[in-house]
Amino acid sequence: MSAHESMEQAEHAEHASGENRKIALLIAVIALFLALSETLGKGAQTESISKNVEASNLWAFFQAKSIRRTTVQTAADQGRLGLAAATDDATKAALQKQIDDWQKTAARYRSEPETGEGTEQLAERAKHAEHERDEATAKYHHFELASAAFQIGIVLASATIITGMAVLAWVSGLLMLAGLGMTALGLFMPHLLHLH
Repeated sequence: MSAHESMEQAEHAEHASGENRKIALLIAVIALFLALSETLGKGAQTESISKNVEASNLWAFFQAKSIRRTTVQTAADQGRLGLAAATDDATKAALQKQIDDWQKTAARYRSEPETGEGTEQLAERAKHAEHERDEATAKYHHFELASAAFQIGIVLASATIITGMAVLAWVSGLLMLAGLGMTALGLFMPHLLHLH
């Protein structure tokens, strides 16, 4: 091998080494974005599960309060029937007092703003928890798609080193941008695309 051929081979090896470093840097950057999207995805998934449990608990409490209110209202209605049949003034007064107490209790079960535990307030809180759950679920789906784009990008960038096909590095870069776009949508506009 001549000195000229040897120098050409060394230059080619140095050029390939420089290209491989660029690809390695691309892989490192994509891996960083992958770690971020995975972390955001796990956080959104946890939030979704937590808000789903909260909404379920609030709806169960709503049902219990509704049943109690119906029971007390039924007792008041039956008390009115007894009031009509009562002949003694003391009995009528006692029965009327009990009916009034039942009606106050039924009204409190329907609306109790000071504690937030009336059926109206419970329904509002449950709907709010459902909205937050849906928001977190939408974010989770975006972060999952972003993670998939980043993972495929890493594989293609790695394949560039082995095959020397620069087009794979370009596709990898485009997938990285797509993953960043999905991450941004998940963070700022999770309901723009309906993914589930």
